[in-house]
Amino acid sequence: MRAVVQRVTEGTVTVEDQVTGSIESGYVVLLGVEDTDTEKDADYLAEKIVGLRIFEDADGKMNLSLQDTGGQMLVISQFTLLADARKGRRPNFVKAAKPELAKKLYDYFVSKVKSMGVTVEEGIFQTHMLVRIYNDGPVTILLDSNKLF
Repeated sequence: MRAVVQRVTEGTVTVEDQVTGSIESGYVVLLGVEDTDTEKDADYLAEKIVGLRIFEDADGKMNLSLQDTGGQMLVISQFTLLADARKGRRPNFVKAAKPELAKKLYDYFVSKVKSMGVTVEEGIFQTHMLVRIYNDGPVTILLDSNKLF
């Protein structure tokens, strides 16, 4: 499971001219599910992301987590994070999970984050979305649960 975590001052997702999710200070998380991922991967990423200390403290040092700041999370499913573009010019998505597994683990990830007391907004799975990200810093962290096990 891969996640791109961006610290934001604001984030919004729109589907067919309707805002489906909007947050103020917090994280926009682009989440991709690999075909071999399990709930263990989702647990790891949820706990890691919620606990990341990338918000500035009173001294201007990145020392505070999402929970410390009361920040929110906007989660967007993005299978293209599993693209393999090493050969040729057209990426392949062979390692991306099939929609049924991806949706199950995406929903599990969201519920896990919510269970940690974080307000979560979402896009709509398997739709064309427009995501507005006001990256603060900019701070962007790439996490991959499969690089750890």
